[in-house]
Parts: sequence; structure tokens; C-alpha cells
Amino acid sequence: MLPVRSIWNGAISFGLVSIPIKLVNATESHSISFRQIHTEDGGRVRYRKVCELEDREISQAEIGKGYEDADGTIIPITDEDLAHLPLPTAKTIEIVAFVPGERIDPLQMDAAYYLQAGGAPAAKPYTLLREALKRSNKVAIAKFALRGRERLGMLRVVEDAIALHGLLWPDEVRAPEGLAPDTKVTVSDKELDLADALMDTLGEIDLDELHDEYREALEEVVAAKAAGEAPPEAPDRAKGGKVLDLMAALEKSVRDAKESRGEEPGEVTRLPQRKSARAAPKQTGGKKSTSATKKTAAAKKTTAKSSQGTKKTASAKKATGAKKTAAKKTTARKRTA
Repeated sequence: MLPVRSIWNGAISFGLVSIPIKLVNATESHSISFRQIHTEDGGRVRYRKVCELEDREISQAEIGKGYEDADGTIIPITDEDLAHLPLPTAKTIEIVAFVPGERIDPLQMDAAYYLQAGGAPAAKPYTLLREALKRSNKVAIAKFALRGRERLGMLRVVEDAIALHGLLWPDEVRAPEGLAPDTKVTVSDKELDLADALMDTLGEIDLDELHDEYREALEEVVAAKAAGEAPPEAPDRAKGGKVLDLMAALEKSVRDAKESRGEEPGEVTRLPQRKSARAAPKQTGGKKSTSATKKTAAAKKTTAKSSQGTKKTASAKKATGAKKTAAKKTTARKRTA
């Protein structure tokens, strides 16, 4: 693996702690680039940098920076001028706050960089900041200057490194005013159930499995053209039309998603019902339940009566037995006399 070239050298200001770092790009582009050509003969079309005053092409070493004033005057700005900006963030990533990560609006996210410790002396403070961010479950908000302007940034931990995400300033993010439908629309529970079913069917995915199919198809076209063959043709796609029945479209989407995953489509509409007043038991069921309750109560009364009868019979038997015993004792006494 080739070493990554740093694009900015400076330090992280963490209170009174200064951490020397190098800024490197965290992302890379794999897109296929094209050259501009002259269609008649295939010759390259190039852009040359020409000085307007001398009317001649100049080299990169002769090119500097300049600010155009309102009246058209060009004011030269040198790298030395930029190095001595009266700004603390010119060569420092100045941490100004620590906030929960969810406070950052994804709309503000810009380019991503990795922060590399600048030598052995930076290892300890770098590790300290990384572990502090881990334990706090927060991100650091910082200000830094890069490519001619001050920027807002967010520091977070990625594995064992600290990443810096450039952030747009809050006033650079437009509000989504007037973009939502202005027509009043009502969505039914059944439509939401079908949408939930479609989401569940599509499920989750490992983002590492996703790849750029457009680039792969483009490579096939380039390879075919290079070999003098006809480029592959695009497969026929079903023509999309106006959705007239949203329910039917959702049901078909669920079936198609299940089939694409090798599942049995089944009955799409058999979804678990949401708990609501409409899901209350029917009146007929209530009557049956009442009848059953009455029957049970009657059976209990019958059992109670039977139990009482049994008790009375037992009491009568005891009384009769007692009388017979008393009679026997009386007879025995008379005989003895």
C-alpha cells in the first residue's frame, strides 16, 4: 500500500494541550474519467494557461494567487501572506466544544479526513484525546483554516484513529421551505401497514456488499470498444407509469421484493392489525360469551344445590342414627330394672 500524502500540517488545540498532526484524505474516488477529444480526428483537446498581458503560455511555477477587487483591480496574495493571517486557526484545529454526535445535522457533513499523529511526541496526547472522545460518546466541534478559508469541523473516533469531517456553516444549509406537498393528504393505517411490510421485506443490508454498478458497466463498454466489438446493450426496463392505485403498487412491491429474495410471496394483505377501535370484538362474539357465562353460573347454582342436598341428607342420617342409639339405651335400662 502506497503511503498517503498529507495535505495539511498543523496541530490540534485541546485546551492547553497541543497535538501535532497531519491531515490526509479519508476518501478516494474510483470514478472513470474521460478526456476531451476532437471528434473528427480523435486528437486531445487541452487547456493551456495563458497570460492575458503577454499573450503567452506560462508554467505552473509562474502562477500565483490574486484577489479581484470590485473595480477589477487584481491584488496579489502570496503564500507568505496566508501563512501570517491574524487568525488562530491558520495552522491549528481549534476545538471549541464537545457535543453528542446526534446534534450534528447530516446536511452539514462535507469532506472527510484522517488526522495522523505528527511523530512520537504526539502519540500520548493524540491517544488521550481519542480515548476521551470514546469514553464520553461525544464528538469535538472545531474550527480550522484550509484552502483559503476558515471551516467548521467535527472530530470523531474511527477505529484507532481520529477523523475530521468538514462541516458547512449553519447559514450555508438551506431550509426545506416550500418543498413538502401543499395538498392535504391522508394516509390510512392499511397503507402504512403495507409500507411497513415492504420495509421489513427489503430489510437491512451490509453496506460493504454495495458497489458501483455504473462504473462496472462503463468498464465493459470501454473494454468492448478497445477490442473492436459492439458494446453491450442495456436490458429492457419496464416503463414506469403513473401510479393510479397506491395500495396495488405497494402490494406488488412487497411481492416483487420477496421474490427477489427467493421467498414465497404469499398473501400480502394478511398483515397484523394495528390496535384500534376498529379491531374491537364483534357483537355476536359478545352474546356467545354472555350465554356461556350464564350457563356457567347455572351450573354453579346446580352444584351448590346438590351440595346443600347432600349436606341435609347427611345431617338427617346422623339425626336418625342418634335417635336409634338413644332408644337402644332406654330399652337396656328398662330390662336392667
